Amino acid sequence: MIKVITYGTYDLLHQGHINLLRRAKELGDYLIVGVTSDSFDRGRGKFSVRNNVLERVEAVKATGYADEVIIEDYVGQKIDDIQKYNIDIFAIGSDWEGTFDYLNEYTKVVYLPRTEGVSSTMLRAETTTDIKVGIIGCGRVAHRFPTEAAVVNGLKIVAAYDINEGICKSFTEVNDGIIVCKNIQELYDSVQSVYVATPHLSHYKYIKDALNAGKHVLCETPMVLNGEQAKELFKLAEQKRVILMEANKTAYCPAFNHLMVMIKSGVIGDVVDINASLSKLWDDNKSLREFDPKQAGGSLYELGSYPLLPIIKLLGCKYENLSLYSRIKDGVDMYTKGIFHFEHAVCSFQVGLGVKTEGNLVISGTKGYVYVPAPWWKTDYFELRYEDQNKNQKFFYKWDGAGLRYEIQEFISCILNRRFSSARLRRRESICMAEIMQAFAEHRNFNKI
Repeated sequence: MIKVITYGTYDLLHQGHINLLRRAKELGDYLIVGVTSDSFDRGRGKFSVRNNVLERVEAVKATGYADEVIIEDYVGQKIDDIQKYNIDIFAIGSDWEGTFDYLNEYTKVVYLPRTEGVSSTMLRAETTTDIKVGIIGCGRVAHRFPTEAAVVNGLKIVAAYDINEGICKSFTEVNDGIIVCKNIQELYDSVQSVYVATPHLSHYKYIKDALNAGKHVLCETPMVLNGEQAKELFKLAEQKRVILMEANKTAYCPAFNHLMVMIKSGVIGDVVDINASLSKLWDDNKSLREFDPKQAGGSLYELGSYPLLPIIKLLGCKYENLSLYSRIKDGVDMYTKGIFHFEHAVCSFQVGLGVKTEGNLVISGTKGYVYVPAPWWKTDYFELRYEDQNKNQKFFYKWDGAGLRYEIQEFISCILNRRFSSARLRRRESICMAEIMQAFAEHRNFNKI
């Protein structure tokens, strides 16, 4: 039996893909098709892919040409797969002529004629009208957004609004093509979606108003600080048939997502302990929002969404108990430690604006543990460690820019594909984080240190 293998993204599956798969199948008796994973695509800087990996795999299967579909997840996998599956022929489109000649050492390489006049890039250009985005709040956080959005296809930032018109004008002066809106209604009239980057306590009102105006919303983390508000907003988004997402950059990072999938697959056994920490030593400047209790300042509100993320992703929202310990100064927590008790696990997190911590992530299991060094929330490297050190593995990735491009790409993908919830940060997980913020505000199981 002659085995053939080919690879591709297969986004927006079209006749060119079908023709190539048919030609590859005709070369032998058994065709294996490698479909690139979402994390692999993002890791290579491909932010224009419209369909997620599950949709692309199903589309390939539906052609009837693939005898087996596998996922391509890392550089160098082609050599591993050729040897693993005893491949006789590696087939790829002629637009890659010469690129894969190095594989001739392992198998026969065949470049197949491509179908002229059709490609996923062309289809995206023909079928995609850029989503018009408006920015609400033009402070420090918002300044990263235009640069990060520039590398993502499918959107155009056209307008901005801030209660301080002078700040908004300054923002638009350094970002071409963005108009200043003198009121929020003017912004809504100009866009289809909004990015909310205002102080924490204003998120709820801006999100609700935008949803009622029929706009898709991407809101900076923490989305809101109250669980009931979070539930209300997600329900409203569903009623209005628009997307509401919390902009937690770590949640959409390719490396972090790969790590979560690996742990859930059992590589370290059952998770019994998670410890995550994040801290920043800033000057105790009362002019900064982060140190103002009237603006929801403090370490938990400012940083807590990140260390809560791996705990909730891996162990869920149904914890049995949460105890909080904080060092308070002038009305804000300069350091907070939380200890969760789940049915079969215990977890802790530490956040600080006036206390420095290691800033790493350690996930302990019954077979081994995961170590992610600081700054783990910008995941680009992690290790799987075992009792037998010969089994240890190291994983390296690329973290692009400020990381906002990952959440922006997912937001646009959800809009274009009408996916009302992202698996990378589910609605119930955002609600759980908001409930934890609320528990802190209400001093439930709270202790000063």
